[in-house]
Amino acid sequence: MSKKRKWDDDYVRYWFTCTTEVDGTQRPQCVLCNSIFSNADLRPSKLSDHFNRQHGGVGGHDLNSLKHMPAPSDRSETLKAFGVASHEDALLQASYQFAYLCAKEKNPHTIAEKLVKPCALEIAQIVLGPDAQKKLQQVPLSDDVIHSRIDEMSQDILQQVLEDIQASPLKVGIQLAETTDMGDCSQLMAFVRYIKEREIIEEFLFCEPLQLTMKGKDVFNLFRDFFLKHKIAFDVCGSVCTDGASSMLGANSEFVACVKKEAPHIVVTHCLLNPHELVTKTLPTKLRDALFTVVRVINFIKGRAPNHRLFQAFFEEIGVEYSVLLFHTEMRWLSRGQILTHIFEMYEEVNQFLHHQSSNLVDGFENKEFKVHLAYLADLFKHLNELSASMQRTGMNTVSAREKLSAFVRKFPFWLKRLEKRNFTNFPFLEEIIVSDNEAASIAAEIPLHLQQLSSFFHGYFSVGDLAEASKWILDPFLFNLDFVDDGYLMKTDLAELRASGQILMEFETMKLEDFWCAQFTVFPSLAKTALETLIPFATTYLCELGFSSLLHFKTKSRSCFNMNDDIRVAISKKVPRFSDIIEQKLQLQKSL
Repeated sequence: MSKKRKWDDDYVRYWFTCTTEVDGTQRPQCVLCNSIFSNADLRPSKLSDHFNRQHGGVGGHDLNSLKHMPAPSDRSETLKAFGVASHEDALLQASYQFAYLCAKEKNPHTIAEKLVKPCALEIAQIVLGPDAQKKLQQVPLSDDVIHSRIDEMSQDILQQVLEDIQASPLKVGIQLAETTDMGDCSQLMAFVRYIKEREIIEEFLFCEPLQLTMKGKDVFNLFRDFFLKHKIAFDVCGSVCTDGASSMLGANSEFVACVKKEAPHIVVTHCLLNPHELVTKTLPTKLRDALFTVVRVINFIKGRAPNHRLFQAFFEEIGVEYSVLLFHTEMRWLSRGQILTHIFEMYEEVNQFLHHQSSNLVDGFENKEFKVHLAYLADLFKHLNELSASMQRTGMNTVSAREKLSAFVRKFPFWLKRLEKRNFTNFPFLEEIIVSDNEAASIAAEIPLHLQQLSSFFHGYFSVGDLAEASKWILDPFLFNLDFVDDGYLMKTDLAELRASGQILMEFETMKLEDFWCAQFTVFPSLAKTALETLIPFATTYLCELGFSSLLHFKTKSRSCFNMNDDIRVAISKKVPRFSDIIEQKLQLQKSL
């Protein structure tokens, strides 16, 4: 019988501990990979060889406490104390990290077990060997596992957002928008804006389906129920910006009535991003007919597969730049200006194609009056696109947005004066036709009247105007004339004191306006509170529009039956899941079962 080797406490230097069998035989176990060796390997040369060959000889910790290694059931706690993840922890962490990347890239959950894991196993087998392949094989990446991981990470992110909302020193701003996905299901999406520490944060809140109808009361109930479900007072909301849908827009709409009844202090505004809709609804009959003719031409070409293929082949043959046209849609207004520009620039080629296909749209398309109106609409919608694009960014507040709208409306008088003098500088497509055609000039004479009407509609619909004079200190407290502030205004003294600080002036010149006022909360709380109450409300539903773009990636024909709330949250949230907390809770749950 061979002599049994004895454990020596000095062996912990190689990251080994001792396990004792029933018959008293001692066997070394690596605390880094959990490998258990025979009693014959219980010698320095064997242990050192494993440590250097498998783990690169990495040290740096005081290992004396390993002499009193706890029972195997508690070994994971010891490994954590030394900054080493146990085998079980490592498998869970890898699983969660992959699920996180899967959601961020908006991939289907099945991609893990159908593509990624098989590829990883093949690579591990070829490059690292069978041992590495066996380890990778243990990482749980099934469809159901990825789904549950994303759900857990989503709940953790949501919990972080809810904690931030409750800790915000001011009431939060909400933006709400509704859309219909490819499964004809109405989806209501919401984002929230709140203050955390020294900055304003914008975060995804929820995306929930409207089950039955899309009435204002249904929208309100879903919106309110979210707060009730998570035990947050509804009056934490200070403002709500909607997408302008009929169920939510207007002082007399059902949604606004419900909001005001529940929380009268909440300010409900509508998105300033879609002036195209206002322009379309206020077009005179002839201009509206011209717009609808363009829509019919697009649908004739794109709505029929043979026509679309012939259209592409025709344009490739004559070497024209635009071989693919955008569909006209009612909700994505930015495409409308591009459609009109493309049609005008390809007018002759599209006309030839309609003739070739013997379309009944030819007569209306060739009409000279139509071409003049098309040129004007292309110019006008191009200006509107530029206005909308300037407001399409994160952090856009109502003050900045209304300044841009006000600047746009102030251009109308200049445009009118130039048109009266037959100066079409601001309408280059229209100028292209007018210069070469006197008859077209007489048709264009009615255009100034539409611009006058449009200016009036903009003023009434968007309440275009600058910030009240007495509140302009919010934009620049240093250049603001204090004479505009009443002497009885309690914060006038604070304003005077703030203006006297050179350090605060440097902060104002180097920081964003919102961040500057957040930084003044400790020094001038009254000023900061008043300023931020003006800056927090959303001016547009731009974030919801981005969210709907992400929804298109998730809601495919093969995934249309799923509620994508959790996937979207993980994909577009700026917050990162607290992986260590999630894994620890998971392990504790497994132990308790």
